[in-house]
Amino acid sequence: MTEEPTRRSPGAEAPSPAGPDPYDNRRQVLYWRLLARLFDGEEQPALESASLGVVEDIGLPSALLDPGASLDSVVQRHPELASEFDGLMTPDDGGDDGRDGAAEVRRAALVSKVLLNVFSTGSGTVTAKELARWQSDAGWLERALGCPPGGLRGGRAAGAGLDGGGLGPELAAIEGDLVGRMRLREVLADPALAAQLTPSMSLIEQLLRDKGNLSGVALANAKSLIRRYVDEVAEVLRTQVEKATAGELDRSVPPKRVFRNLDLNRTIWKNLTNWSPEEERLYVDRLYYRHTVRRTTPQRLIVVVDQSGSMVDSMVNCTILASIFAGLPKVDVHLIAYDTRSIDLTPWVHDPFDVLLRTNLGGGNDGPVAMAMARPKIAEPKNTVMVWISDFYEFDRSQPLFEGIEAVHRSGVKFIPVGSVTSSGRQEVNPWFRERFKALGTPVISGHIDRLVHELKTFLT
Repeated sequence: MTEEPTRRSPGAEAPSPAGPDPYDNRRQVLYWRLLARLFDGEEQPALESASLGVVEDIGLPSALLDPGASLDSVVQRHPELASEFDGLMTPDDGGDDGRDGAAEVRRAALVSKVLLNVFSTGSGTVTAKELARWQSDAGWLERALGCPPGGLRGGRAAGAGLDGGGLGPELAAIEGDLVGRMRLREVLADPALAAQLTPSMSLIEQLLRDKGNLSGVALANAKSLIRRYVDEVAEVLRTQVEKATAGELDRSVPPKRVFRNLDLNRTIWKNLTNWSPEEERLYVDRLYYRHTVRRTTPQRLIVVVDQSGSMVDSMVNCTILASIFAGLPKVDVHLIAYDTRSIDLTPWVHDPFDVLLRTNLGGGNDGPVAMAMARPKIAEPKNTVMVWISDFYEFDRSQPLFEGIEAVHRSGVKFIPVGSVTSSGRQEVNPWFRERFKALGTPVISGHIDRLVHELKTFLT
């Protein structure tokens, strides 16, 4: 006689299955679909059908599986998902309280959507609408990684201090490829299409390279995009400058005797001997005030920027940064750009937009030519800082350039070599120069722009 199977009440736990975890199977289905979509544009019916079953079973919208649906459109139709994308791909600090299989499957579905929208860009011509959609989707990926939109691709979120595991350069490369596949001149010639473009570093680089071939409406739209980008980055960098160290207090100047400067704690402490127990009153013989005046010795900032094509990101950021420092009191800023020739952009340093329109990206490097233009600008070495932004690949001109830099440094000028000043990329710097700068006591700054901001603000104010 066969034994009747044991019945379980609806709330009872199921015995541990001998087979694989069903949540693992569901998660693997979603990730296999992601890989198939990334490496082969052809739809795999079995994977699509299985993934649809998984997504619907966990209560997520089927739009997550639609390659044509942007993340903006998914969130607009399902606003409750917006908060789930924020920090979605950051490390989980929830401890080891046991796995939540259902939550892992849900996370896999959301992560797959983000990655597929950003990294599966197809081929062929790109429209302005498609570029705008990709930029928006990339912003969602940055949010999922714990960065503000634009924080990994540089520019508007410069100084965020996050690198998303080194994805910044890859995202910038994808965006650059999309911009390169777009018929940019035709888009710029149509105000309606141009209005769909969101300014980014990749787009600005292309505009700066092609500005000589633009005219009329196309040129006006290009200038408008560059101006928007410059203003956005300037706002971020201005905040960085304001937050940076503001210099030492100048105690040689007596504190201003106004109420807002009154040091109440020190005043009470210094007058405690005048306390009258009988009257329960403190008699104050002297008031003490805080020093608020900071040293403002006139300083000169000389910025030398390599304008070869590989340095465009740093050039844009440093041009804008130079204009911000030029607006500080008692800071005399000079700006020089170079490739095989050098150009003095000092007359336009207060307007980075005008400076960028006067640059010509491309060409080789001739650092000694730039140094010949920069050295005569040094009036008082002790009150001068020279920032040199380059990858320092000078080849047969390496030794002459380093000798010039060494002479400037030994004269008393604060020399700051900079390999890159972006919020995303880590730019390669000539190892020959890197080692010599380190031995000279002037190591190369390379990384987030807030490092350069701190160095400059501390010296100049």
